[in-house]
Amino acid sequence: MIPRTICLHGPESTGKTTIAPRLVAHYGGALLDEYGREYAEARGTDFTMADLVEIARTHDAGTRMMLATGADPVILDTDPLMTAVWAEMLFGARDPWFDAWQSTADLYLLFDIDLPWVADGTRLFGTPALRRRFFDLSRAELERRGVRWALVQGEGEARFAAAVAAIESARG
Repeated sequence: MIPRTICLHGPESTGKTTIAPRLVAHYGGALLDEYGREYAEARGTDFTMADLVEIARTHDAGTRMMLATGADPVILDTDPLMTAVWAEMLFGARDPWFDAWQSTADLYLLFDIDLPWVADGTRLFGTPALRRRFFDLSRAELERRGVRWALVQGEGEARFAAAVAAIESARG
């Protein structure tokens, strides 16, 4: 059986939002879209820490609702761990809410920065140095939390195949 909750994790412009619906098409279940993108498109990207906590809490509530419906698996296009990394990128700190949050996914897929960065109006960290820092903080967050994770690399079909291979290797 594959993990029930699978979270796509990593910096901007790494293919998470492209791969997420493909994983749902492949495995069934449900997709929880990235709430932070919706929030940024509606309100702009001049975030406060309170904005990030609201984004994380809303995403967490959506995950809980999907799990309550019996969806299996639930593919998460990011979660509060990723929002905590955003806090680190934007403010060099995080609200205590992030460290208190314990509803981590069963498996995290960390998307590498091996794809070109594409500006879309909500993305902020496109330089090579900022992308590297974002990736390193993303990996560090997974390691700090001690969650199960796998790295996803490659372009196009190879990236999708790498995500599927990581999920398959996590079968319990």
